[in-house]
Amino acid sequence: MTSTRLWDRAAAIPATIDGRRRPEVTALPAGLPSVAELFDFMRDAETRFATLRMRIVERAWTARGEDVTTIDVLLRHPGAARVATSLPGSAVTGSTVSGPYEIWITDGELVRTYASAHTLGTQRPVRARPRGLGDPDFPAASRVYDPVTALPAETLADTFVHPAGFCQNVLATGPCTITGTDLIGGREAILLASDHPRTIGLAGDRSDFGLSLGVDRETGVIVRLIETIGGTVARHAEVTDLAPDAPLPPSAFEFAFPSGTTMLY
Repeated sequence: MTSTRLWDRAAAIPATIDGRRRPEVTALPAGLPSVAELFDFMRDAETRFATLRMRIVERAWTARGEDVTTIDVLLRHPGAARVATSLPGSAVTGSTVSGPYEIWITDGELVRTYASAHTLGTQRPVRARPRGLGDPDFPAASRVYDPVTALPAETLADTFVHPAGFCQNVLATGPCTITGTDLIGGREAILLASDHPRTIGLAGDRSDFGLSLGVDRETGVIVRLIETIGGTVARHAEVTDLAPDAPLPPSAFEFAFPSGTTMLY
């Protein structure tokens, strides 16, 4: 099942019903879907749960060796989200982090960030989206997915939970193939490979660059992302904990800046 035709339905979200956005495709049919069917299913991933708990472990290999980063995501629709990133050199035990970490947290109105390595914090209103992105006169490929609950842009958390733009602007720019299924974190996942998708990073803009994905069959969330260059794995990110509609404590989205924090703005 290979597709080379560009998929341009990232912004083709279904109408809101009773105040909540509903997925266009409730569940994937038995067997393997086509690439277009999988992308349509992935686009609406965040609409299949009201809350989410997810942990991503990312391994990247550079000239310095292997770096391991842990990303913990908590989300409650609409608007509340927390992303805690434990940087290389940190140790994570339960909910406790020792070593450098970064926090990104929002209630839908304010965004607060904190970097422990430099004791720097920020607090600002949520940035308004540019007007006109949903103009029906725009070509479909020029329109942008509007998330129910925003996550920090250009991060794995955002890509995994909101994969519509990634499918349209990256994966679909190269030949895509459904390669089978696998169990990832005890959950069934659909596997997809994209051969030399268009990239904006010079280091990855090579003819032997490829992406391999695992997509959770129940929710459409990305649960595995592997980048290879010349057949060698350069980046491996995998979800080790995925709990849609997980009960979250009332304090999940509370945050107080530690004493001594320098506020940038």
